[in-house]
Amino acid sequence: MAKNRIDRRTLLRGLAGSTVAVSAAGLAGAAPACASSGDSNGRLIPRGHLGIQLYSVRDKIAQVGFAAVFEELGRIGYREVEFAGYTQGAVGAITPAQIRQLLDDNGLKAAGSHRGLNDFRTNLEWELDVAETLGMPAVGTAQAPTGDRTIAGYQAAAAEFNAWGAAAAARGIKLYQHNHTIEFSFAVDRPDVRLYDLFLELTDPRYVYLEMDILWAYGGARKYPGFRPVDYVNAQPHRYPLFHVKDGVPLPDPQQGNSYLDVEFGAGVIPFATSSAS
Repeated sequence: MAKNRIDRRTLLRGLAGSTVAVSAAGLAGAAPACASSGDSNGRLIPRGHLGIQLYSVRDKIAQVGFAAVFEELGRIGYREVEFAGYTQGAVGAITPAQIRQLLDDNGLKAAGSHRGLNDFRTNLEWELDVAETLGMPAVGTAQAPTGDRTIAGYQAAAAEFNAWGAAAAARGIKLYQHNHTIEFSFAVDRPDVRLYDLFLELTDPRYVYLEMDILWAYGGARKYPGFRPVDYVNAQPHRYPLFHVKDGVPLPDPQQGNSYLDVEFGAGVIPFATSSAS
């Protein structure tokens, strides 16, 4: 496969506001969760456990392909990637086996992948085949469990996730769901029931896991008050194999979008350096 050149300066600019994807094992002291966790040098995420959601550099992958992007990510010091698709635009077709070889060549590991709900509905075994080929311990979705924000809607969604999760577990893979803010809203037919709580209750902890996007969880707490993100992880640490560690500043209107604007890590107000665990 021909190697394409990559503009390292523009890649670094893109990485400045990127999503840091990290496995729970990469967060020192992740169980129980504590925002002040880090190594002896005070780093929140110790070296060797730094990952990236490839959605952050999707334009570069489409322009120059996985090979050039992986080479630069490995050179910078990334060690894990979370996929957001398995295509590389105009660069040309690539197989999961070829992607795995590029990962290995650049000292990278696949931590997970964001896939669509319909991908699991229509092609579950292929999705699990790809996960096995890439060596991913987990595969998930960044979509809300369902757009039907009723009790019945979430009951149906939980049944789907339980079935997909059981199939994944049979192959040694964890199925996960990644939150935005909407999952922390309340059921439209039961305004006393938080949908995130309902999903946790209805899904089988043996088969269904969560990837907490910390920034969007804070956004959920701002839009739909009454919880602390860290409390979910402390209560069920085994259900959180992955995290998205992003920083942000609050939007003027708490109800706008995800309630926060994501910014370069360290430039926002999310209190990573202050323990919020009790």
